[in-house]
Amino acid sequence: MSTGLRLAACLSLLLALPMARAADDPEAAQLTQRLVAIEADASLSGFASLERLQARQAVDALVSARARTRPSALQIAQWRVETAEIAARTEAARREIDRLERERADLLLEASRREAARARQEAERLRIQTQIQAEETARLREAAEAESMARQEAETVLQGVSSREAARLRASRERAAELKRQEEELLRSLEGDGAPPQP
Repeated sequence: MSTGLRLAACLSLLLALPMARAADDPEAAQLTQRLVAIEADASLSGFASLERLQARQAVDALVSARARTRPSALQIAQWRVETAEIAARTEAARREIDRLERERADLLLEASRREAARARQEAERLRIQTQIQAEETARLREAAEAESMARQEAETVLQGVSSREAARLRASRERAAELKRQEEELLRSLEGDGAPPQP
């Protein structure tokens, strides 16, 4: 026999006596049925044990009440059954609220963990990107410095070549001027004595 069937059988046995006594009392039978409904509802049966006990006792008192005390016994039994119903539903609602709060807290915690993981991933991505940019900047700076040094060396070489060329040009001009001076002296000498100059 399954657990549910055993539970139903136990409930039937527990409520059989009050229901048998209340069979001739429609109001007591109705209140008993309400208590049975609470017991049979799996979402409520574990709650409001004290209130349900008090309600059963009030229904039993109603069944055995004398005519003179019956109206007050009926009123008390109705209150007790209603209190048991409200208490059971309230406790079930509180239990559900607690479950939902725990689920919400778990979801918030998981969301926080995922957000922290995303933040760490983003920070790592930015760190790598910054490192790559720094390496690229260093590479460009080194390339610029190398280019600057090469330019300076080229300018130095060009300046050296220009200096040598200028010196050669000056020497060539000086040599040409000297040759021209000697040629003029030779011509004057030839014109002066009509004889070739002696070496």
